[in-house]
Amino acid sequence: MTRPLPSRADLVEYNHAVAGHDGTLCDIDGELFIKPCTPAEIAFYEESVASHPEFAEYMPTFLGTLILDEQQSASLEEQGAALLATHTAGHLQETEVPVAKHTVPEVVVPIKTTKKIVTDLAVVLENAAHGYVKPNILDVKLGVRLWADDAPMEKQIRFDKVTEETTHKDLGFRIAGMRVWHGPGAKGQDIDGEGFKIYDRNYGRYSVQKENVHEAFQKFIFVESAGIDDELGQLVAQAFLTEVERIQEILEGQESQMFSASLLFVFEGDGIALRAALEEASKPPPTLTNGNQHPGDESEDDEDEPIGPKIYTVKVIDFAHAQWTPGRGSDENSLVGVRSVAKILRDLGRV
Repeated sequence: MTRPLPSRADLVEYNHAVAGHDGTLCDIDGELFIKPCTPAEIAFYEESVASHPEFAEYMPTFLGTLILDEQQSASLEEQGAALLATHTAGHLQETEVPVAKHTVPEVVVPIKTTKKIVTDLAVVLENAAHGYVKPNILDVKLGVRLWADDAPMEKQIRFDKVTEETTHKDLGFRIAGMRVWHGPGAKGQDIDGEGFKIYDRNYGRYSVQKENVHEAFQKFIFVESAGIDDELGQLVAQAFLTEVERIQEILEGQESQMFSASLLFVFEGDGIALRAALEEASKPPPTLTNGNQHPGDESEDDEDEPIGPKIYTVKVIDFAHAQWTPGRGSDENSLVGVRSVAKILRDLGRV
């Protein structure tokens, strides 16, 4: 089954990016997320889906690619965080893309850099924030070393400075941005019109250190004004931990190299909706009442059955500098950060 990609006229600016940058697009329903990328990133998606299915389950769902109008090609931040110049006049060529089975891909966080790569390619993903009432979003940038082997010396020096000055040095990760719902009618500094508090890239650069990094994760998960009390927050932390430990296991068992990839966390930030979703998920599946149907029989309408409300997701994102590297061992540079995040979630999830 395939679905046609919307025309350029049907695409709108994506407004759930963690740091609120311009340029990324989505369809009118918010189900598709479209961002410019390099051929290397597309190749990594394709190879992962074809040859590394366990890892692919934790990637953004890759639906296909678009060719941007060469007259109006968008620009991509070299850092791989997909910050691009506002793109209004160009159009996207339509293509047919297969609909994948698994869900919830990428939301990006911009990182300032002066050098950009011009690309006429865009990757089409399923939107991580779609389906939530109030999606809370956290981007955790992984790695002690942030630059790829082919990075120019100027970039190596600049990124090494970022490592030295942030939690990358000791923990192997940095909070790149957060978007956290603070409840109906919330107002205050950095709270947008929908009641979300925005923690931009400067938060992780200058406000979060090794000593207070637990507090930063607490701000993301435990929000009493939004109805996320200790009980719900601990359940979210435990659920996140299960996924992060699985990602750790997969990365330890495969040979890859990713620089400046991220862990993306999304969960239902409305406490009432979250509790209702958890209750719905805990209900036993309905029993068969049709005497002519037996367990194991497949209905033609199975794929159209309604899916329950979203609760949470964890994905690995941002593959501008990622490759599979047979014979070179597991990606210890990224794993330092994955293990550190797992430890924090383990602490927060303790009852």
